[in-house]
Amino acid sequence: MAHTPGTFSNLDKTGLNVSGLNGPGFVQINKGYVYLLSAIAALGGILFGFDLVIISGTVGFFQAHFGLNELETGWAVGCINLGAAIGAVLGGWLCERLGRKKLLMICAILFAVTGGGTGWAENFPMFIGFRMLSGVAVGAAALVCPIYLAEISPAPMRGTTVSFYQLSIVVGILLAYFSNYMLLDVEDNWRWMFSSQSIPALLFYFSLFMASESPRWLIRAGREFEAHIVLERVGGLDYALAEQEQIEQSFADKTKYKVTDLFRKDVAHIVFIGVMIAVFSQIVGQNSIFSYAPELFKKAGMAQNSAFLQSIIIGVTNFIFTFVAIGTIDKAGRKRLLQYGSFLLFMDALALSAAFYLQWSGLWVLVFVLAFVAIYSATLGPVTWVALSEIFPNRIRGNAMAVATLALWIANFFTTALFPVMNQYFGIPGTFLIHAAICLVYYFFVCTSVPETKGRSLEEIEKLLQKS
Repeated sequence: MAHTPGTFSNLDKTGLNVSGLNGPGFVQINKGYVYLLSAIAALGGILFGFDLVIISGTVGFFQAHFGLNELETGWAVGCINLGAAIGAVLGGWLCERLGRKKLLMICAILFAVTGGGTGWAENFPMFIGFRMLSGVAVGAAALVCPIYLAEISPAPMRGTTVSFYQLSIVVGILLAYFSNYMLLDVEDNWRWMFSSQSIPALLFYFSLFMASESPRWLIRAGREFEAHIVLERVGGLDYALAEQEQIEQSFADKTKYKVTDLFRKDVAHIVFIGVMIAVFSQIVGQNSIFSYAPELFKKAGMAQNSAFLQSIIIGVTNFIFTFVAIGTIDKAGRKRLLQYGSFLLFMDALALSAAFYLQWSGLWVLVFVLAFVAIYSATLGPVTWVALSEIFPNRIRGNAMAVATLALWIANFFTTALFPVMNQYFGIPGTFLIHAAICLVYYFFVCTSVPETKGRSLEEIEKLLQKS
């Protein structure tokens, strides 16, 4: 039964430019319902962060248990990135064929199974197999969660809701640190550390039964009536009619796009922008800090403190400053935050280079490291996922997001792996000088190539980019 606007409970009035049957105007958005769906999808981000970081507290224990050398230990830690790259590719294909919700459920099952499987692996090959399957879940979740959040959210709320995904990753990282600490003195502690992942994974799976499928995917699949029900529940009848009209127009081209079609003239430049946003988000220097913080903190005179405390300092900074992005992204806009972030990171990387080169007090190194984390968490970290979820046209979003996230994971792997090599050849001052140059290049790329998408519907963004 259809409802007219205003009949939903807990409605907050949100200005929304509605095109279509009734022209521009204000509609009532059911924020409670949108936030509920966002919270459910964001659980995927918690598992993303949890799965990536949980291994940090287990390395010494499973290394001793399996009798691993340094190369085998590095493979055990890094193989999740290979799994994530595979997950990104498979996720793009499954996202379009099965739908966003079903892929989220598959990710939840994988997280649950691989947590226990990794923890209770009988031998090292089995450990690696489950760890790579965890990576597949991470890669697929990194692709589908932002897409789902963007497609379910009204334009004025989309930046905030997709930013919740980055916040949930940060929460997952913090939960992993605390879980490792709480289980430190338990017998077979590393097994229980990995297995603890299964608890939030099962919560995620059962929560998804309350979630709706993405209305844009439903319309693409020819299930217009179901899409209309979801849209009406989000914003009422007028909103549903106007949004459905725009979405259907975006699917007027009935061509079935393959991955190779991403290089077509009308969409190739959009895919290129997305890939660049994904790659730059990983090569500006945050991996050097997040992955090698203990080594940097030794320069700050913190060698006497535990690795746990050092991780908590970064994790808390990361958590706090993510709220800056959530509070500003729908006001300041995506492009402006990317500009501010890339330029401030350029300045901070220069300061870090100078601090190491001139051998300033360790306190200055600590200040600049935490400032880098704060700037990244308030700008590039969350905005990257928002931008990637928005800029691709409806008909190619799954495949394009797969390519972008694949590029992201490859960049993540190489920047993490190359830091020791860069440090050996260029030293820490030279390494951060290179990161500063990359940040400056990204600043100019954002200024010249990245459009502002604040307050626009996904269909309006599609029209804007295809004209550019």
